[in-house]
Amino acid sequence: IREMTAGTARPIIFPLSNPTARIEATPEDLINWSAGKAIVATGSPFSPVQYNGQSYPIAQCNNSYIFPGMGLGILASRASRVTDGMLMAAAIALSESVASIENANSHTDSSEPGLLPPLDDIRKVSKGIALAVGLQAQDDGVAVKTSLGALQEKIEQTFWKPCYHPVKQQS
Repeated sequence: IREMTAGTARPIIFPLSNPTARIEATPEDLINWSAGKAIVATGSPFSPVQYNGQSYPIAQCNNSYIFPGMGLGILASRASRVTDGMLMAAAIALSESVASIENANSHTDSSEPGLLPPLDDIRKVSKGIALAVGLQAQDDGVAVKTSLGALQEKIEQTFWKPCYHPVKQQS
């Protein structure tokens, strides 16, 4: 980790193993060993790390960011298959949902964006990914071309809304 830090200003280190008992290195160790320079994301949730009086938020990096939007975009666009371009569009849309990578693991102001968007924003992020995936599916010729508005409307119609409807018992 120290060698990585010597070779780059902000080393990116993603110990993604699950469960946490099998993680390659803890976020606290990575922040300490890199003198607070490492951009860290893990496969499981971790609390922010305190280092030199600063707080370093730790991103949780897993498929919950990409898969919902990917599936929604495929369904809404009625894509016949998944292309490399669609996967790339999903990744780019995710990266664009964070204002600035420069503030990854920001320790100066907790209101600054981190490496990944907060999971609280997953519904909005998923819709953005779905739109990017659907548009790319059209561009790649694996979905019928529609207008932007029509695709957005189909995404809204297809989007799962977790609610229970009243059930009436009949005797």
